[in-house]
Amino acid sequence: MHEILTYALMGTSALMFAAAAGFAGFGIYQNFFARFVSEVRDESAGGMAGLGTVAIRRLGALNRKLIWPGYEAKMRRSLIKAGEPQSFKPEDIMALQEICAVIGLLMGLVLFNAVGQNLVWSLVIVLIGLWYPLIWVNDQVKKRHLQISRALPYNLDLLTLSVEAGLDFTAALAKVVEKGKAGPLREELQMVLKQLKMGKSREEGLKSMIIRVDLPSLTTFVTALIQADKMGTSLGKVLRIQSTQLRIDRTQRAEKLAGEAPVKMLFPLIACIFPTVFMVLFGPIVFQFMFGDVGG
Repeated sequence: MHEILTYALMGTSALMFAAAAGFAGFGIYQNFFARFVSEVRDESAGGMAGLGTVAIRRLGALNRKLIWPGYEAKMRRSLIKAGEPQSFKPEDIMALQEICAVIGLLMGLVLFNAVGQNLVWSLVIVLIGLWYPLIWVNDQVKKRHLQISRALPYNLDLLTLSVEAGLDFTAALAKVVEKGKAGPLREELQMVLKQLKMGKSREEGLKSMIIRVDLPSLTTFVTALIQADKMGTSLGKVLRIQSTQLRIDRTQRAEKLAGEAPVKMLFPLIACIFPTVFMVLFGPIVFQFMFGDVGG
C-alpha cells in the first residue's frame, strides 16, 4: 500500500511538472516566439533577410540600456546622413557590431586552428567584425551623397525654370518634387515642402535640410538661397547663377576624376597585367635557356 501511494505521488508530481512545463512553453511561445514569427512575417524583406532584421532589432532593444550618449549621438547623426537605411537605430548598429564580432570570433578560431596558429590572433578578426558595421554606415553616407550630387544639377535647373516661369518658391519646389527623378534629393525636397506647408519658414526648412544631408555642394546652394531671401535679391537670378556654377563644378570634378584614372590604373597594371605579359613573352625563352640542353 505504501509503495502504491509512493508511485501515485510520483506520477502526480510528474504530471504536474509536465503540465507546468507545457504551460511555461506555451507562454513563451505566445509572448516571444509567436510575436517574433509575426514580426518576421510583417517585415517587408521577408525570409532570412527579415529574420536577420528582426533579430538585430530585438538585440538592439536589449542594448538600449547599455548604449552611451556619445556613441548614440554620433551614430544617429551618421544614420540620418545615410537616410536611415532599413530604419536602423544606433542600438541596432551596436547589435550588428556584436553579431559581427561573434561571427568574426568563430571564423578566427576555425581559421587559425586549421593553420596551426595561436588562437589569440582571432581577436584581430573580432576587431574587424566590430569595425565592419561602422564602415557599412559610412559607405551608405557616401553612396547617398553621390546620388544627391548627381541629381542636384537636374533638379536645380528644373527649379530655376519654374521660378523664372513665374512660380513662387513653394510652388516651384512642388513642381520639382512632382517632376524630379526619384532619389534621396527628391525625398529631401519633399520633406522641405512638407515643412513649408506645416508653417515653417523657408529658412528653417532649408537649414534643416542642410543639417540632415551635410553635403558641401548642397550647403553652398541652400546658403545662397537663404542669403538671397534675406537681402531681397531676385530668386531667379540667384538660382541661375548657382545652376551655372554647379555645372562648372561638375565639369571640373569630371576632369579631376579623368586625370586621376591613370594613377589609379597604375597598380593593377604593375601587379596584374605586366607580370602576365612578361610570362607570356619571356617564359618560353627562359624555359628554352634552362631546359634546352635536356630536350636535345
